[in-house]
Amino acid sequence: MKETKKVKIYIDGGARGNPGNGACAVIMMNEKNEIITQEGRFLGKCTNNFAEYSALHLALIVSKKLGVEYLEIFSDSELLVKQFIGEYRIKDLKLKNLMGIIKKESMNFKDIKISHIKRDLNKMADKMVNAILDSKKMSPAQTKKIAKERENNFRQAELF
Repeated sequence: MKETKKVKIYIDGGARGNPGNGACAVIMMNEKNEIITQEGRFLGKCTNNFAEYSALHLALIVSKKLGVEYLEIFSDSELLVKQFIGEYRIKDLKLKNLMGIIKKESMNFKDIKISHIKRDLNKMADKMVNAILDSKKMSPAQTKKIAKERENNFRQAELF
């Protein structure tokens, strides 16, 4: 892949059941609106908000690996966007801790702009989240095991 210093990133996260099986997705595009990478993760049992936060965290991790310096991030979660920019307070301790990790990761970039967009403008990331969830028809024991592993990783501040 040709090195890209500036990207547009569409992120989404979702959980079926809230809490329920969750997933997050990242679609990264260059300045010509060509997809340069797509990443997604199955998260196990989590809330919608945790899945949205995880999508932002994954976007930062992927961007760092690719050497990106300028990020323009689009999310259909108004709550996530407003909490990231500090307009809304974060009440949930787990999300507050995850936002701390995200803020620390965000210091690796020259500039990050994050914007709220309507859900219908985020169809690719949404489709990817649903495809991940559809492919992970798991037993309750498997879901519980993944959730426990994710919690252990979260405590170590290495979600992915």
